[in-house]
Amino acid sequence: MLKIKKISEVLGKQAFTSEGDFLGVIEEANLVDNRIEGWRIRVGSGFMGSIGGARGVIVPHQFVKSIGDVFVVNATAFKGSFQNKEDGSEGPAMDDSAELL
Repeated sequence: MLKIKKISEVLGKQAFTSEGDFLGVIEEANLVDNRIEGWRIRVGSGFMGSIGGARGVIVPHQFVKSIGDVFVVNATAFKGSFQNKEDGSEGPAMDDSAELL
C-alpha cells in the first residue's frame, strides 16, 4: 500500500511507466469513500497515438507502483489496454486497467 501525506503534493507530478516511458502529468485523484480509487493523467505526446486521440487516462490506484519525486505506473497493465487500438483488434476490457478520458 502506498502512503501519501497529501494528495495535493502529487498533483502536477510527472508520471512514467515502469519501463521508463513518460506517460504524462497527474491532474486529479478520484476518491471513493475517502480512499483513492484512481488517478487522472493528462498524457504526453508519446502516448497520444496509442490511446486514440484522448487527452488523458484514468489509471486505477492498484496499478501505481510508487509515488515519490515522480509517479510510476505499472507498464504491463497500462499498455495492455491500448496497444492494439490502431490495428482494430481489441485489448483487455477497460474495467481491468486504465480508462480513456
